[in-house]
Amino acid sequence: MSDFKFPDFYYEQKKRVEAAIEKYLPSENEKPEILSRAMRYSLLDGGKRLRGIFVLEAARLGGGGSEKAAELLSAVVEMIHAYSLVHDDLPAMDDDDYRRGKPTCHREFGEDIAILAGDALLTRAFELIGFLDGAGLSCETVIRIIKDFGKMAGNEGLIGGQVEDLTVNADRAGIEDLKSIHNKKTGALITDCLVAGGLAGGVSEEQLSALTDFGKKIGLAFQIKDDLLDLSSDFETLGKDVNSDITENKLTYPRLLGEEESVRLLNRMIEEAEKELLIVGDGASRLVSLARVIVERDH
Repeated sequence: MSDFKFPDFYYEQKKRVEAAIEKYLPSENEKPEILSRAMRYSLLDGGKRLRGIFVLEAARLGGGGSEKAAELLSAVVEMIHAYSLVHDDLPAMDDDDYRRGKPTCHREFGEDIAILAGDALLTRAFELIGFLDGAGLSCETVIRIIKDFGKMAGNEGLIGGQVEDLTVNADRAGIEDLKSIHNKKTGALITDCLVAGGLAGGVSEEQLSALTDFGKKIGLAFQIKDDLLDLSSDFETLGKDVNSDITENKLTYPRLLGEEESVRLLNRMIEEAEKELLIVGDGASRLVSLARVIVERDH
């Protein structure tokens, strides 16, 4: 891969993910139109698509898997991610007014439609997983993916992490409390992107284990970087209000560890994540490059 150019690869894969999203989303004219428009507004908003690309790259490691299944799963994970953001932004949750430089879904469509749009994105994602048997995957593999995503999205994953985030006492909590929250809120979805992609690609169980450990490490790194950006970035770059963690008395890595130690932990997690992929070999170099994006991104 001496001729590998990361920007070209990234934008090529991003286009694949966005094409899959467009293919599986309802059109603006599908009734009820306001719901379709809210779903599209929340998902087609210029995201980085890292989660979808993780699916595609993990699938590529298998060599003989289903490209159609991987592309479908890339749309699935982006829908689940968008659902979580729509609900996290609600006044009863994180109460954010902006997301990626534009009004959040509930500011644009109202809280009632935003809640339902999030629900619709999540249920659409699970509907799509049911199409995987027609995309070349065995029923056993499809069932395994359904179970994994159900666990990731429920009380042991996204929802459980959000509850912990809402109820934790930031003045009394410690680093293990924070890791628990973000292993569920951020790490679980990233890990499942890699595992689902690996299953679509037909990787070995040994490779799946490596992808799981890699996902946990980069999930933690991703959240540390988010916490740091909230302190150091600005609205124009980040696309949302900054210093909100301080304003809302949130439990964050810089709050517990300080900025310098948080940066050291971030870099250590990326280094450890890369080591997890040694078993995969040279084929994982693009996943390593994606991990580096987490460290270097400015939004």
